[in-house]
Amino acid sequence: MSEPQEAGYDVVILGAGSGGYACALRASQLGLRVALVDAAELGGTCLHRGCIPTKALLHAAEVADEARQAARVGVQTTFDGVDGPGLLAYQQSVVDRLYQGLQGLVAAAGVDWLPGRGHLVAADTVAVRGEQGTQLVRGRHVVIATGSQVRTLDGVALGARIVSSDQALRLERVPTRALVLGGGVIGVEFASIWSSLGAQVTIVEALDSLLPAEDPAISKGLVRALKKRGISVRTGARVASAHEDDDAAHLVLEDGTTLDGDLLLVAVGRGPVTADLGLAEAGVELDEAGFVRTDERLQTTAPGVYAVGDVVRGLQLAHRGFRHGIVVAERIAGLDPAPVAEENIPRVTYCDPQVASVGLTEPAAREQFGDEIDTVEQSLAGNGKSQILGTSGMVKMVRRRGGPIVGVHLLGARMGEQIGEAQMLVNWEAYPQDVAPLVHAHPTQNESLGEAALALAGTPLHSHN
Repeated sequence: MSEPQEAGYDVVILGAGSGGYACALRASQLGLRVALVDAAELGGTCLHRGCIPTKALLHAAEVADEARQAARVGVQTTFDGVDGPGLLAYQQSVVDRLYQGLQGLVAAAGVDWLPGRGHLVAADTVAVRGEQGTQLVRGRHVVIATGSQVRTLDGVALGARIVSSDQALRLERVPTRALVLGGGVIGVEFASIWSSLGAQVTIVEALDSLLPAEDPAISKGLVRALKKRGISVRTGARVASAHEDDDAAHLVLEDGTTLDGDLLLVAVGRGPVTADLGLAEAGVELDEAGFVRTDERLQTTAPGVYAVGDVVRGLQLAHRGFRHGIVVAERIAGLDPAPVAEENIPRVTYCDPQVASVGLTEPAAREQFGDEIDTVEQSLAGNGKSQILGTSGMVKMVRRRGGPIVGVHLLGARMGEQIGEAQMLVNWEAYPQDVAPLVHAHPTQNESLGEAALALAGTPLHSHN
């Protein structure tokens, strides 16, 4: 093992995913000397095993649906099936282009890339074990950005037919019958993909709704839409065990029901990657689930050590990690950025129909403000572009009575693209009467946000009184 570098770094970052590399790039912009440490690829889970490859598959699924339904718009086409290797090649081509660009960005920024597994030996020193041995790297500040990993349940062991999302992304064949354990974002997205590509899909969720963090009106609307697509949804269904054999995967529920499928996807959430990093020895406290304890400024219990992204309890979203990384870099550089408000981070689930939201749900708003709130649900039935696309859904807005919009919740094909305006309405504390005069282009789905604001301001136009 080498001696610690005498000059050292201003920042040593463990983990090169969304939070880690964003922190590295911003710190470099601010004139800091940065080392970025990871044993895996630059870009982390999001780029290689999460957001990007999954959304590539979702786009392929959308193309399959368009081909299957083309006669609806007078175009003659057929859907002849899925070329598994071709699908994976397309997915990988998207990842490769982004990966190459990210490597160029990090190199151009002058960030030192140290491939290897990092381990804290002190609050300011990281041992990096790579192919050439172990070196000690010293930094005035250390950032923990090691991300998250798939987890499973007791009695549910991964195998050839019982798989995680990591394994599901590499499948060369679409299952004929797919079971999805977990009705959160990952489970719902894979259910949508496989259904579009021809599978019979059943979602099993222990809680009473899919996407339980979303507004109840949106969750209920999503369940109706998925059932209309032929996806079976079983909520309030707790799992006793699962096993596989050569022919199928078998999921046993607590009520004695057994469900069978060619494949069982376990999508019950992700846990933080914080074990065996030397955190406790360096004075970094973890909670009971292994997440790093931080204050609102993402400072850990060890002076000079910060944590960002999925290792910090909260929304496990790449863009949350991006913002965390930027905020920590600016704080280290002596700036005073505002803390990241968890409830004001936009969220999108890219199933069909899409779900997007920002701010407070109606129950959360009632918990905070009591009955002093107003809500409106604007159907997409009267939206021209939504009719062209053949989608249904809604915009739901929540405001504090006499005050600003505090939540926007969207359901419908491609509605995730409208989250940009929605997050501005919430984060800039817009009043409905201030939004109502804004001209929204026609025909766009964006008009539905304007219509909802009109209704919430008390001047509805395209709605029945």
